[in-house]
Order: sequence, then structure tokens, then C-alpha cells
Amino acid sequence: MLTRVVWSPALLGYDFGPGHPMAPVRLDLTFRLARELGLLDADGVVVVGAEPATEEVLATAHDPAYVAAVQQASATGRPDPAHGLGTADDPCFPGMHEAAARIVAGSVEAADAVWSGEVLHAVNIAGGMHHARRSTAAGFCIYNDAVAAIRRLLEAGAERVAYVDLDAHHGDGVEAAFWDDPRVLTVSVHETGLTLFPGTGHATDVGGPHARGTVVNVALPAGTSDTRWLRAVDAVAVAVVRAFAPDVLVTQHGCDAHGMDPLTHLDVSVDAQRAAMERVHELAHDVCGGRWLALGGGGYAITQVVPRMWSHLLGIAAHAPVAVDTAVPDGFAEHVREITSGGEAPSTMGDGREAREPRPWSEGYDPSDDVDRVILAARRAVFEWHDLDPLYD
Repeated sequence: MLTRVVWSPALLGYDFGPGHPMAPVRLDLTFRLARELGLLDADGVVVVGAEPATEEVLATAHDPAYVAAVQQASATGRPDPAHGLGTADDPCFPGMHEAAARIVAGSVEAADAVWSGEVLHAVNIAGGMHHARRSTAAGFCIYNDAVAAIRRLLEAGAERVAYVDLDAHHGDGVEAAFWDDPRVLTVSVHETGLTLFPGTGHATDVGGPHARGTVVNVALPAGTSDTRWLRAVDAVAVAVVRAFAPDVLVTQHGCDAHGMDPLTHLDVSVDAQRAAMERVHELAHDVCGGRWLALGGGGYAITQVVPRMWSHLLGIAAHAPVAVDTAVPDGFAEHVREITSGGEAPSTMGDGREAREPRPWSEGYDPSDDVDRVILAARRAVFEWHDLDPLYD
């Protein structure tokens, strides 16, 4: 068995209500498209559901008092501002605890399957809830499945885990959880907090006193597009993960870095984000025997971007990659027209913007380029802790 895919219609229960950006239909559309592309029937792929995680599992990522507060808000609908519940970002809804706990179980059980060798790769598109903190909800995230999954890997015997976050928003909740844990490397390539929630993730944030250099942040300026974004991924994320040499790789693939996303200000095409997925897949095989857990995350261009982007992730994880010039199946396009009262789906699986290979960092950097300056700041902040040269590869 090669790849475990977490999916069940029950995951659509994570629903903040009409008008909220994190609409569960984005998951439904992703799996409709993936099914029509044949990805869920690819050799070696097994699709599994998940029951809600137990309180014991949730306690690996959250204070028991916070879990109790989520259960209370879930049952009564009453806001709990002290715990970030009932806000515009995280409104209360019936069954909230069970829905959020189901996402956690999906990621934790996927981590178990990867670590035990039952599968080589695992994907939980519903996961990647990277903003939730130990005692508060934040940024559409109630429970932090990524933290719980990494904790399970450590408990199971992993000595070093690398977490790479490619969402447009900084992966602050995961970073905070492992701030002073030298066993976990957290790398976040995101839009600068000067222009985007949560306002954190600076190059100078490098980890606690016992874990210097294990927190890595690449805070890109608004408007960063394909080649420069990939240059940041290569020159910082890929380089530092190789040096860290983890036992397992956990990645978060929020696809809200796309130029069509309504909440962010980057301009990274489907083609370039797919190229980054290929890079982390190759990285997993190169440095940790292929052990790879991939999670979803943000992404709010619901019909135009999200289904294509995460179908690419499923295809890459299944070793059945979909070419960017593949036509979007007619059945999927018709469904989009039906649910959007005539709206059109994309015609192909890419944006038609060839993801040009970035210039290697070894060829030097351009001090007049704002992205190169960000890359150099990140490298200068952490590379020496990994016996890497900030200036040269």
C-alpha cells in the first residue's frame, strides 16, 4: 500500500455557516475532481474515514480546559471570547467539537500509518488547521491537527520531524507548539505579516533557547509570484530540511497563495504550487525514506483553484501526477455550473503559466530584489545553526 487518503463526507461537517470563507464545499469539489481524474482508484491508494479524536489525543495539542470549552460552545452555541470561540473567524456551530476532532483523528491516524510503514505517504486535505493554539481557536482553526500529528510521531519514536508550511498565512500555531523543541523543525513560507493575518512569522524568530535555528520564517512581500516564490522554497525550505535530516516530513499545502484567492495578496499559480508539491515529495524520498504526511489548509478560491490544487497533491502523493495541461473533466465542469448557477470551471488543471525554474542561490543574490532580501534574511537568521552558509549553497 502506497498512499493513505483521509476522506469521508462526514468531514463536511466542519462548517462555520453560510458566507464563511472556509466553505466545506471546497472539500467536496476536490474529491469530486480527484475521483473523476481516477486518483482515488490509483494503484496503492486506500481511502479511509475518521471518527472524532478522543480527549486524550486532543490533549496532546490542547489544554483539557480548552477542549471542554469547545465542547460547551459546540453544545450550546454560546460564544466564549476567552477561548476565541464565537468570533467572526471562528463562529460556534452545532457539532463543532466532533467535526474539528474528526480532522485531528484523520491526521493523527495518518501519521501512525506513515510511521509504522503501513503506507509510504498520507494525505488529509481537511487538515492543516495551523492557527489553533493550545488554549484558543484562531483563523478558522478550532483544533490543531498538525500539532497532534507531530506529537504522535514523536511519541512513536521519531527523533526529528520537519514541518513545512506553504500556506499564504504564517503557520503560527505549529511554530508556537514546538518553539523550544529541538526535535521539530518548523519552516513557514508565507506572506509578510505586515499585510496579512496573523501578523507574525519574522525572519528573526528562530526558536527558543533549547532549539535555536529550528524555527524558520520566510515572510514574502505582497505580489510575490511564481519563480520568486519557488526560489524562496528552494533556497530556504528545501535547503534547511535537507540539513536537518528528519525521520519524517509533514507539510501543509494551503493553496491561498494563488492570485485569485480573495483573502491574500500573493500571486502564485497552480503550476508553481504544484511544482513545490513535487519538490517536497522528492525531498521526502531523499531525506526520510519517503515518509510524508501532507495536509490541506487555507484556500478560498473555491471553484477555480482549490479543487485543482489539492487534486494535484493527491496525484503526486499517489505517484500518479496529473499534468497541468490535462483537461478538467466534463462532469466536474457541469457540477460547477450547477452549484454556481452557470459559473464556469477552469478548462485545464493548470493556469497556463509555466513554472520557470528559479535561478539557483549558488549563482548569487540580487540586493535590489525584495524577495532575494527576504530569502537572505531567513538564511542569515538560521543557516549557521545547521552548518550551512547563508550566502552560498
